Amino acid sequence: MESTHEVKNIQDILNILPHRYPFLLVDRIVESDGSKRMVGIKNVTINEPFFQGHFPSTPVMPGVLLVEALAQVGVVLLFHNDEKRGSKLVYFSGIDNCRFRQPVIPGDQLRLEVTVLKHRGNYYRMRGEALVNGMLVAEAELSCAVVDRD
Repeated sequence: MESTHEVKNIQDILNILPHRYPFLLVDRIVESDGSKRMVGIKNVTINEPFFQGHFPSTPVMPGVLLVEALAQVGVVLLFHNDEKRGSKLVYFSGIDNCRFRQPVIPGDQLRLEVTVLKHRGNYYRMRGEALVNGMLVAEAELSCAVVDRD
């Protein structure tokens, strides 16, 4: 495992992300190179509130939440070393080349790999891949801008 640059546990994630239950979709950061790549984990359990309606007899994690989980790892990647992160927000401006390959079900552990493809000023383009047991289940390119909170 490479250095995680101070992101060690869920409390560190909570200090970076504004998201809270039931919308916090990252449980742990397991790898980071410090600036371009980060890997997070999301443990998918039957207790997730979205499984009550999606779908009660055949629970499947909604694809939009898979993309959101990738986006949250991306925000941790962008902000983990930024001491001024409390005065900033990340607005996602695009999702391209998004594909869902396999359903994600209770009991799965998502490995969320995010890599910065392009950075210019406050604009970022990242590639995210979600894997279960080494198999690609979802992928997308995410565009975003880091803006002042005011």
